[in-house]
Amino acid sequence: MSNTTAEAIETLKHADPIPGVDETIQRRWSPRAFAERLVSASDMKKLFEAARWAASSYNEQPWRFLVGRKGDSTYSKIFDSLATFNQAWANNAPVLMFSVGKKTFTKNGNPNHYALHDTGAATANLALQATALGFHTHSMGGFDRDKIRAAFEIPEDYEIGAVTAIGYLGNVDALPDSLKAAETAARKRKPLSEFVFSEWNKAARLE
Repeated sequence: MSNTTAEAIETLKHADPIPGVDETIQRRWSPRAFAERLVSASDMKKLFEAARWAASSYNEQPWRFLVGRKGDSTYSKIFDSLATFNQAWANNAPVLMFSVGKKTFTKNGNPNHYALHDTGAATANLALQATALGFHTHSMGGFDRDKIRAAFEIPEDYEIGAVTAIGYLGNVDALPDSLKAAETAARKRKPLSEFVFSEWNKAARLE
């Protein structure tokens, strides 16, 4: 792709129009090219308000988010836990956070088998709110879970979720060459028939 401006990449990465599906969902994607432009404190608060209102089993709200801004110790500890591949692009993101989910219900100590599911739902709310505000998130699993648990003294009752970079879309040409192709390629998704079933591996009728 010859045009690698932020505006061109944004347009490329949007889903094809889907009748009846909210536009914010169609515009959400996960860039690796981040600008060093700061995300305001007020916008960060909006992200976590969106996360706060996600659904959760028995309203446990098992999610916890540790948030660092570039230059502070929280950011540094999260960044240091990342795999080298992710450090190569995440270093420009102005915000790094990671999620954990409480593995037991507070009211009775019973196992909460849906803690990470619900934490993921809160993270999805957060990602959509970022899109609505004009910036992006990129969640990743390439990091050392033991290292990040030790760095933040995370109790064993909390399961490590994902690290998420947050910020505005940056210059794709600043990425390592190995990442540029993916950043400038149109997104693809499986057809509904491959994951919406009426019986196992039998596509459900949706029309």
